[in-house]
Amino acid sequence: MARTFQCRLITPDERMLDENVTYAQLPLWDGQAGVLPGRAPMLAKLGLGELRLDFPQGGSRSYFVEAGFVQMVDNRLTVLAEQAQAVESLSEQEIQAELAEAQARTPRTVEEAQQVALDRRRAQAKLRLVQAFKARGAGI
Repeated sequence: MARTFQCRLITPDERMLDENVTYAQLPLWDGQAGVLPGRAPMLAKLGLGELRLDFPQGGSRSYFVEAGFVQMVDNRLTVLAEQAQAVESLSEQEIQAELAEAQARTPRTVEEAQQVALDRRRAQAKLRLVQAFKARGAGI
């Protein structure tokens, strides 16, 4: 059995990653999923949170991803995300401002309430991810 599998991370704007990895952990709409080489085929709806990739030479890389789909077939994982950002590019200060803005908004309709809730969840997830990286000494 192969020790790695190909992983591609694609957004509407760019192909962010196309590399071999040993493990991927990703947020699905209904919880976390882990992927190892040789996994059975899978098609799933992507959630909101951390995509963590482990590399054969050691080390890992994390991305904040949101919405889209994930497919695993023939030892190839394709993550099609509406939004993806490398954790290193996230600013804790900007995320704090996003969260404060979302918390200050008062929705007037059901649709606005749903959008405010999503904006809060997104900012909170980004903040947790950035703070976890800082705690691990990643130097963000």
